[in-house]
Amino acid sequence: MAVGGDGTAHAGLQAVTGTGAALGLVPAGTGNDLAHALGVPTDPAAAARAIAADLAAGEARTLDAGRVGDRWWATVLCCGFDSAVTDRANRLRWPRGRRRYDVATLLELARLRPYRLTLGLDGEVREVAATLIAVGNTAWYGGGLPVCPGADPADGLLDVTVVGPTTRRELIRTRPRLADGTHVDHPSVSVFRAARVELSGAAVTTYADGERIAPLPVTAECVPGALRVVGAGPR
Repeated sequence: MAVGGDGTAHAGLQAVTGTGAALGLVPAGTGNDLAHALGVPTDPAAAARAIAADLAAGEARTLDAGRVGDRWWATVLCCGFDSAVTDRANRLRWPRGRRRYDVATLLELARLRPYRLTLGLDGEVREVAATLIAVGNTAWYGGGLPVCPGADPADGLLDVTVVGPTTRRELIRTRPRLADGTHVDHPSVSVFRAARVELSGAAVTTYADGERIAPLPVTAECVPGALRVVGAGPR
């Protein structure tokens, strides 16, 4: 049982994914994106009761998981502007709490530029100029933002949202669309699906489940049926 936010869930994934053991989530963190994606009750007591009920009935939900090397992840792997903001926030000593991310966002907006990346989708390789790339096993990241709104953690594929070059003004103006998933209809956004996603480029770090994974290059794979969960919502 993982009691906490997405960082705690990420740690739990490393212990159970691919083993046949089941993960139970009790959301008690800031973002809780994996719990949200799986329909886990938001009340911790209700989540614990749902886990107990599934265990008593011998039921579990089987889902896909993402993997980079020997590291498992379940929500979204990202690189580009958003990972640069997280890198910057981690280096800041002031202010503390969520305001660090506000300051980091402003600092990265000041140096906004497209990243020159190589994107491989099931072996089909293309060069892209991107503000950010998000690879989703589930839809949500960043505390409830559906960056990959069509992602289904049981279809054997990863959804890939590519935000192309944009201006500071346009990025700020269209950010509300990210909150409801309509950003995918913007002309600068492309969406793909693939079981294997290869990313390479200079001076770019990847994060998944809100945790630092590795600098590029990375290969993200969807591993069907690798994760079993208890206490989740309808199957």
